[in-house]
Amino acid sequence: MGNRGQKRPESVEELPADKRACSSLEFRPSSSSNSPGQTHTNSPNLAPESQDGGHDGGEMDTSSSASGSVRSEEAEKDSAYGSCDSDDLADGELRFNRDILRDFQRRRSSGDQAKFKKILVTLTEADEVDVSGVLAALTELCEVLSFCTESSLSSLTVDSLAPVLVKHAKHESNPDIMLLAIRAITYLCDVFPRSSGLLSRHGVVPALCERLMAIEYLDVAEQCLQALEKISRDQPLACLQSGAIMAVLNYIDFFSTTVQRVALSTVVNICKKLPSECTAPFMLAVPSLCNLLQYEDRQGLIGSLVKLASGSVVAVRTLFELNISSILKDILSTYDLSHGIPSVNMVDGHCNQVCEVLKLLNALLPTSARDQDVQMVLDKESFLANQPDLLQKFGNDILPILMQVVSSGANLYVCYGCLSIINKLVYFSKSDNLLELLNNTNISSFLAGVFTRKEHHVLIIALQIVETLLQKLSDTFSNSFIKEGVFFAVDALLTPEKCSQLKFPVLSGTHFSIDSNQRHAAKEVFRCLCYAFDNDQFSSASEMENCKLEKDSVHNLAKHIRTKYLTTELLNSEKGLTDILQKLRTFSAALTDLVDMSLHDDTSAQHEEKYYCMLHQIITILNGKEPISTFEFIESGIVKSLVNYLSNGLYMREKVGSQGVSSHYDNVEKRFEVFGGLLLSLSEPLSEDLPLSVLIQKLQHALSSVENFPVILSHASKQRNSFATVPNGRCVSHPCLKVRFTKEEVETSLYDYSEDVLTVDPFSSLDAIEGFLWRKVSIKRTEPTNSVFQASHDMKGPIFQGPLDAGSQGKSPDLMESESMSSEFPEEDKDSSQSTPESASNLREMTPGEATSSGETQTVSAEQEQHVSSEAGVKMKTQCPESCSGEDASVKLLFYLEGQQLNRELTMYQAIIQQQIEAEHEIIPSGKLWGQVHTLTYRAAVEPKQTHPQECLQNSPVSAKVGTHLQQAPFFSNIFVPELVAELDKSGPTYDILFLLKSLEGMNKFKFHLMSRERTKAFAEGRIDNLDNLKVAVPVIPENEFVNSKLTEKLEQQMRDPLAVSIGGMPLWCNQLMALYPFLFGFEARCKYFRLAAFGPLQAQPHSSFHNTSGAPSDRRHNAGSLPRKKFLVCRDRILDSAAQMMNLHACQKVVLEVEYNEEVGTGLGPTLEFYTLVCHEFQKTGLGMWREDYTSSTSCKSLQAGSGMVVSPSGLFPRPWSSTLSTSNGIEFSDVTKQFVLLGQVVAKALQDGRVLDLPFSKAFYKLAILGQELSVYDIQSFDPELGRVLLEFQALIDRKRYLETVCGEKSTFDVDMCFRNTKIEDLYLDFTLPGYPEYVLTSGSDHKMVTMTNLEEYVSLLVDTTINAGISRQVEAFRSGFNQVFPIKHLQIFTEEELEKLLCGERDSWACNGLLDHIKFDHGYTASSPPIINLLEIVQEFDHEQRRAFLQFVTGAPRLPPGGLASLNPKLTIVRKHCSKWADADLPSVMTCANYLKLPPYSSKERMKEKLLYAITEGQGSFHLS
Repeated sequence: MGNRGQKRPESVEELPADKRACSSLEFRPSSSSNSPGQTHTNSPNLAPESQDGGHDGGEMDTSSSASGSVRSEEAEKDSAYGSCDSDDLADGELRFNRDILRDFQRRRSSGDQAKFKKILVTLTEADEVDVSGVLAALTELCEVLSFCTESSLSSLTVDSLAPVLVKHAKHESNPDIMLLAIRAITYLCDVFPRSSGLLSRHGVVPALCERLMAIEYLDVAEQCLQALEKISRDQPLACLQSGAIMAVLNYIDFFSTTVQRVALSTVVNICKKLPSECTAPFMLAVPSLCNLLQYEDRQGLIGSLVKLASGSVVAVRTLFELNISSILKDILSTYDLSHGIPSVNMVDGHCNQVCEVLKLLNALLPTSARDQDVQMVLDKESFLANQPDLLQKFGNDILPILMQVVSSGANLYVCYGCLSIINKLVYFSKSDNLLELLNNTNISSFLAGVFTRKEHHVLIIALQIVETLLQKLSDTFSNSFIKEGVFFAVDALLTPEKCSQLKFPVLSGTHFSIDSNQRHAAKEVFRCLCYAFDNDQFSSASEMENCKLEKDSVHNLAKHIRTKYLTTELLNSEKGLTDILQKLRTFSAALTDLVDMSLHDDTSAQHEEKYYCMLHQIITILNGKEPISTFEFIESGIVKSLVNYLSNGLYMREKVGSQGVSSHYDNVEKRFEVFGGLLLSLSEPLSEDLPLSVLIQKLQHALSSVENFPVILSHASKQRNSFATVPNGRCVSHPCLKVRFTKEEVETSLYDYSEDVLTVDPFSSLDAIEGFLWRKVSIKRTEPTNSVFQASHDMKGPIFQGPLDAGSQGKSPDLMESESMSSEFPEEDKDSSQSTPESASNLREMTPGEATSSGETQTVSAEQEQHVSSEAGVKMKTQCPESCSGEDASVKLLFYLEGQQLNRELTMYQAIIQQQIEAEHEIIPSGKLWGQVHTLTYRAAVEPKQTHPQECLQNSPVSAKVGTHLQQAPFFSNIFVPELVAELDKSGPTYDILFLLKSLEGMNKFKFHLMSRERTKAFAEGRIDNLDNLKVAVPVIPENEFVNSKLTEKLEQQMRDPLAVSIGGMPLWCNQLMALYPFLFGFEARCKYFRLAAFGPLQAQPHSSFHNTSGAPSDRRHNAGSLPRKKFLVCRDRILDSAAQMMNLHACQKVVLEVEYNEEVGTGLGPTLEFYTLVCHEFQKTGLGMWREDYTSSTSCKSLQAGSGMVVSPSGLFPRPWSSTLSTSNGIEFSDVTKQFVLLGQVVAKALQDGRVLDLPFSKAFYKLAILGQELSVYDIQSFDPELGRVLLEFQALIDRKRYLETVCGEKSTFDVDMCFRNTKIEDLYLDFTLPGYPEYVLTSGSDHKMVTMTNLEEYVSLLVDTTINAGISRQVEAFRSGFNQVFPIKHLQIFTEEELEKLLCGERDSWACNGLLDHIKFDHGYTASSPPIINLLEIVQEFDHEQRRAFLQFVTGAPRLPPGGLASLNPKLTIVRKHCSKWADADLPSVMTCANYLKLPPYSSKERMKEKLLYAITEGQGSFHLS
C-alpha cells in the first residue's frame, strides 16, 4: 500500500472553531461541500504550530471570516427578511438586467460545451502511455465542472463522457488518474443530476465498489464515497444490487468522522427505496449497521432498520440475535430520564431519534392487525414462540426504559409508542416469562399513572394491558391493582360520578398541536395516533384521518374488565380499601379536626403534645416497612392535612390580613420547628434515609402522577418570517396572529378601530398592545407617560424583591420585540425605551447604532425591553398593587376574547392558548391558531381606587418581618401565597402537593435556622446547660431530591419548541412554576430558561450541551456566538480603570466584549478570560474598603493572602459595614466604595451575559442578599464570619434564658448566677457599643450605651446584627444591584440557589477529578494517551497542589477556574500536541493557544525536567500574550 493509503488526519473543518480562529487561512468552498478528496491539496500535516497567533489567536478575526458557510448563513438571514424591504429598481431595469444575464449564460454554456468536446476527444484518443495528457484533460474537466451550470451539459454529452470516466476510474497503475476521474464523476452528478442514471448504465457503481472493497489509496477511497453518495440519491436500486452497502461500510472505521457521515448517508439513501423482495444484499450489512448504532451520529440508520424489519422475518431474526435491544436501550436512556442529561437531538424539528427507535421496536414485534401482511405477522409470532429466551432478553432490556420514558413526561406520541410496545411484550410473553419480566417493575403503579391521560388511544392500550395481565396472572395482579388504584381508575371510566369522590385524578392530558400547514414537511406527524407508528408506507392521507378505534371502544373494554374481574365487594368504597389507606385516612381526619379545634379556642398550646404524637405516628407509617402506593398516599388526604397543620389553617384562605398573620405567625414557626425536628431525625437507628427524604420522594411520585400541565408544541419544521404591525411594526422570525380590534357595543368614550385586520406579535403583552391601540382610539388623544415602564427600567435605585417575585409580565405599552431579532435589527437607544406610544410606532425608522468591529450593527440592550414585555405570567399576586408605587400605573383599556376578559399578565399567544386549555380542547390546532382572525374587544377601564403604600404594607404578610433580623426566617411569611398557579384546580391534590413541597424545600433550606432555634430554646428552658451544646450537626439533603424529572422534561420539550423564542411563547404554567417552585426543575433546564428569559434565543441555545453526557451544563463560552462582538483595548497597569471605561461604554449593549491588551498581539477568548480574572483580583485588594476581613484566620492563610495584597476571607467575600455618618475611613472615600460596587455589579452581569468565568469567591450570604434579594438573619452570619456568628447565637441564647426565667420566676435576683457567658459576666467582657473589628463604627450614642451589660445585651445584639447584615451594607448592596441591572435585570437569577449561582458565575470550585483526566483531554499531532510525555504530564498535574492547578488552568485557558461541568464542559476540548523544537527539547518551554485550550508540549527527556519547565511556564509565563 502506498503512502496515500496512510490514514489522513481530520480535515481542517473538524477542528474546533476557536482553533480555526487562530489561523488566518481561509478555505474556498467547492461545489462538493464536504468533499475530503478536494482537501488533499492542503498540507495533510498542517500542524497548529503554523497557526499560532502567539500565546493566543485571533478569535475576533475568525468570527467574521472563518469560513464560507458562516458568510452564507448570514446572507440567508439577511435575505430572509427581504420581503420587508421595498425594491428600488424599476421593472425596466430588471428586465434589462435579466436579458444581460440570460445572454451571458448562453454564451458561457456554448463555451463550456466546446471545452467538453475538446476534453472528450483528448480522453478518447489518448493512449495508456500518454499519462500527462490524460491528467491534464481530467484536471481541466474538473475545473470546468466546478464552475459550469446544468444548461452547459446535455444527456448526449454526459452519455459520451460516462464510459470514458468509468474506464479511467478503473485505472490500476496511476492513482492520480483514478482520483481525478472519480472526482469528475462526483462533479458531474452535482451539476447534472440526471447523469447518475447514465453513469449507472456504464457500470460506474461496480467500479466504485471495487475501489472501496480493497482500499489502496485513502484519498481515492474518500472520493469514491463522495461519488457513491451522489449516485445513491437517484439510483438506490443499482447501488443495492452492486453491493454498495457493504462496500461503503467495509472500512468505515478507517475514515474520519466527516467521511463516515458520507458513508452513512449513502446507506440511508439506498434504504429509502428498499424493495421488500430485494433484502438479501442488505442482510450482510445488518451487523455493521447495528454496530454503527452505538455511535453518536446515527441519524437515518434506525429508519433503514425499521424498513428492513417491516419487510423481512430474516431481518427480525438477525436483529434479535445481534442483541439489538441492548443498543436501543442505550439510545433511549438519553431521553432526559435524568434531569441533568440533555435530551436527544431533534431531527428536522418534528421527529427525534426516540420516535425512530420506537418504530423499530414496534416493527420487531408482531402486530395484532391482520389486514396487511398476515403471513409476515404469523412468521414473527412463530419465531418469538420458538425463541422465548430472545423475547425475555428483549423485554428485560426494553420494558424498564419504556416505563421510565413514559413516566418522565414524554409527549403523547412517544407515550403511545411506548405503550404499544409494552402491550405487545405483555401479549406475546408466556405467563411464567411475564411474571419474571414484571418482577422488578411496578407495572400497577405505572398503569395507574397512564390512566390519568385523557387521550382515548392511550386509554385503550392501557386497558388492553390490564386485561392481558388479568387473563394471564389474575392472582398476582388483583391485589396490586387495588393498592395502586388501577381498578378505581377503570371503574371511574364507566361511572364518572365516582370520579368526583376520588382525590386521585383519573383523567388528565397532554395537549399536542399539529400544524396542518407544515404537514408536507413533518411527514411523521399524523392526524390520528392509530397511524403514528404504522410502518405501512402506502396509507393515504384520507385513511390517516379515519380513526381505527370504534366510538365506544374504551367504554366497552372497561365494562368488560369490570364485569369479568371486579366483584361488587371490590368496588365498595370501604371494603375495597387497603388497611394502610384506612389507617392513613384516620390519622388525616384526626389531624384536620385537631387543627380546626385549635383555631376556635384559645388553648392551642394544650394541643402541641397531641400534635407531636400524631405527627410522629404519621411519619412512622410513611417511613415504615409496609409500602404505601401513590394512590394510597394521595387518596388518604394526608397531604392536605399536613399542609393545613403547617399553615395553622391559613392555607387556601382568599385573603390573609396583617392581624391574621401576626396572630398565627408564632404557631407556624413552632409547627415548622416540631415537624422539621421529626423529619430531620432518624426515626429508626438502622434507617438510612431521613423521614424528610422519604416524604419528598412520595410527594414527587404523587406529583408526577397527578399533575396535568399541558405541553403545547407547534411542530413547525421551519419558522415563517412575518411582519408584526402591533405593537412596534417590525419583522419577526415567527408567525404573527391576525387580530381585529373591535370596540365594545356599549362603549362610547373610545373610537372604533375595527376596519383592518392587523398582524400582532404573538409574544407581545397586553400592555404593549394597549400602548399601540390607545393613541388610535382615545378621543382625548393624550399621550400619557408610561411611568411603570420607566420605573421598571430605573437602574439607579435599589431593587429588593422577595424570593417569590420573579419579575413582571411587563408594563411596556410601547416596546416589544422578539428576542430572536435582537441581532438582526438595531435596538432603540436607552432613552427611547421610555418613549410614548406615539414614538413606539415609528421605531423602524430609527437610526441604527454604531458599527462594531465585526461589521455588524450594534444592538443596544434588547433585554431592556424584553425583560418588561415578554416575561408572561411570571409576576404572581404576592406583591402590592401597582398603585402602591405612587406612580400613575392606571390601566386604560380592558380586552376581551370571546366574552372573557384577558389576563394582563399574559402575552397574546398565552391568552389564546390558556383560553383553549380552559375550554378543555383536546388538541389545539396550530394551523387554526395562526390562520383564523381573532376578534379582540376593548373598552375603557374604570379608574382604580388609589391605595396608599402604608396601607399596602400593613396588608402584606411580609410586613411582619420588616426590620427583624434576629431570629425570624423570611421564608415563613412568604409561603402563604393566595394564588399559587392560576390554571390549577384548587380542590385537586396538585395544589396541596406543591404547597407541601415548597414548605419542605424551605424547611430544608432553613434547617440550620430551625435546629439552632430549637437548641436555643432548650438552653433557655434549662434542658441544655453548656453553650457548646448549641452547635448543631445539619443533615445533608441534596437539592436535586426536590427536582421533578417529569416536569423538567416537559419544560425541556417546551423550550425545544420552535415557538419558544421567549418565555412568553410557552404555556403559563412554565412561567408560574419557575417563579414559585424553581426547585422542581433541574439545574440544566433552569439555566436554559434563564438564558431564554434574560437574553433571548440567540444566547439560550446550548450549542454543545446535547453531546455533554456529564450531566452538567455545557461551557457557556459559545452561547453568545450569534451576537455582534466588540473589541476593547485595555491597559494592564490600570485594569480597574479599563474595566470602568469598558462598562460605561458597553454595559447596556447586547454585544460580546473581547479584550486586546495594549502593546500585545494576543486577542480573543484567552485574553478576555484573563482580563476578567485580573479584574476579579483587583476587586479583592485590601485598600478598596469593600469587604470585611476575617481577623481570626490562620497565620498561614493570612500571610499567603497578605503577601498578594488580597482580602483575607476564607468564608467568602461579604461587604464591610459603613456607617451612614461616616464618609471617609482610613483615607477611603465611601463614594468610591459605592462606585466600585456599581462597577462590580456591571462586571458580574456582563461576564454572565458573555459566558465568562469569574474568580470571585463571594460568600453564600452575599449571593443570598445581593443577587437573590432575600433577607438575612442572625443565623446567616456564621456563613461569612463563623466566630462572630457563633458568639451572637450564644448571646441570643443568654437573652432567651433571661426572658424565660423572668417569665417563670418573676424575680431578677434568683437567676443572676445563670447569666454568665462561659463563666464570665457580660460586664466583665468590657464590650462597648462599637462594631467589632471597626472601632470607628458606633452602633448607638448616649450615656447609657457606653458599655454592654446584661441589661442592654439584647439591644447590643440587635444593633450588631442589623449593622452587619442590613443597615451597614444596604447602600453597597444597592449599588451592586443597580450596576447589575444596567446589563440585565438581576431578578432573572432568583430561580437559582446560592450554590448554583456560584457555579454559574465562577465555574467549578474543584479543578478536576484526577481519574477523569484521560476522558476529557484530546491528544493529537504526535501524542497519544500512551505517549511517555503524556503519562508524565498527567502524573505531574495530579501532583499539583490547589494553587498550582489554578495556575496551570489559567496558563492553558486564560481562567483559573473551569466552567460549570468541569473539564467535560470545556469547549474547545483541552488538547495537548507535540511541540516541534528547533534545538534541544529540554531547553524549550511549553506554549499555549488559550483561544483553543491548546497546549504545545515539548517531548522532555524526563518527568523531572518536564515539571521544572511546566512550573516555570505557568508561573513566569502569565501576564502577557505574545508570539510563541
